[in-house]
Amino acid sequence: MTKRELRERTWDALARSGEARFPFPPHGRIPNFKGAETAADRLAARDEWQAAEAIKANPDGPQLPARRRALRAGKTVYMAVPRLRDDQPFLELDPERLTRDGIDTDDAATVGGSSDHGVPIRPDAMPDIDLILSGSVAVTESGSRVGKGEGYADLEFALLREFDHVDGGTTVATTIHPMQVVPDGFVDSDAHDVPLDLIATPERVVETDVSERPTGIDWDTLPAAKREEIPVLARRYEREFGSD
Repeated sequence: MTKRELRERTWDALARSGEARFPFPPHGRIPNFKGAETAADRLAARDEWQAAEAIKANPDGPQLPARRRALRAGKTVYMAVPRLRDDQPFLELDPERLTRDGIDTDDAATVGGSSDHGVPIRPDAMPDIDLILSGSVAVTESGSRVGKGEGYADLEFALLREFDHVDGGTTVATTIHPMQVVPDGFVDSDAHDVPLDLIATPERVVETDVSERPTGIDWDTLPAAKREEIPVLARRYEREFGSD
């Protein structure tokens, strides 16, 4: 099964079952689902989550409960600017600053709230990331992840690894509906795909055995047009390889 086929199958199944939650339809996005709050609770009970001080999180709806949990617990959350299009492509949500400024952390954890209240920051100015929270369309029991097809989650990991803020031991987690978990072998992973350590559903947490992760940006497979649209990548490429 191709990744595209698996995405369509998963979106269709969530829509038919009534397990999808706003926004509708679930197609073309990281799908929100019933039980997202409980899945976030299960993830938050893990030692890896509790020990994390800096979390890089995706902006999608099903991970909103986890982002809110992180800020309430005093963790600093970093969210990427859409498509990494700005010179400072990450937004820093420091709960201490938010509280001091009278900003509701629950609101700051939303997409709009992060845009309004997040502090833009360059990758080189970020701290080491303790845990990455990723959105997923489908995952396998062994930790292979399929996103919505744009590749930005994997690219953000590769970019942070270029700056030594993540490494092969950084915990990568997702919260997901049980219908989105498929058996191993349903899809082949690519070399740039970032596997998951923890898969949290409303019923359980699956702990995988990940052995390898991308070591940085694969410049040979990154389209030139995409590289040039992302200022931090364009600058890094020119510094390493010179102009085309």
